[in-house]
Amino acid sequence: MEGPLPTSPSAYGDLVRTAAVRGFWVVRGGRVVLTKDRKTEVIGSYRTHDGDTGSPEVQVALLSERINYLTDHFKAHSKDHHSRRGLLKLVGQRRRLLDYLKRKDSDRYAELIRRLGIRK
Repeated sequence: MEGPLPTSPSAYGDLVRTAAVRGFWVVRGGRVVLTKDRKTEVIGSYRTHDGDTGSPEVQVALLSERINYLTDHFKAHSKDHHSRRGLLKLVGQRRRLLDYLKRKDSDRYAELIRRLGIRK
């Protein structure tokens, strides 16, 4: 390519929208998101009934996937403080969902904690 590189993101086309695939994660528009297959797999393993996509168990499982990814990310990028703020927000959101589940049904809470392995 001759001349200066294009400065607008649209000039790069799909390269910017889908930059790389890393296992179960895809970079889209500067954000790292779960692939559709992995998300469907997580939802399928934690749902409480057919068609369930929004129960606390599913939401906590999806948040845990993102939290685990960011935790690994910080092992290589320890000075990425902007993403660290996002991690703290995700942890807080997961904590609130777990508190709700513990209040409503402590047996479901205990089972979810055991399956995710997030309590020592």
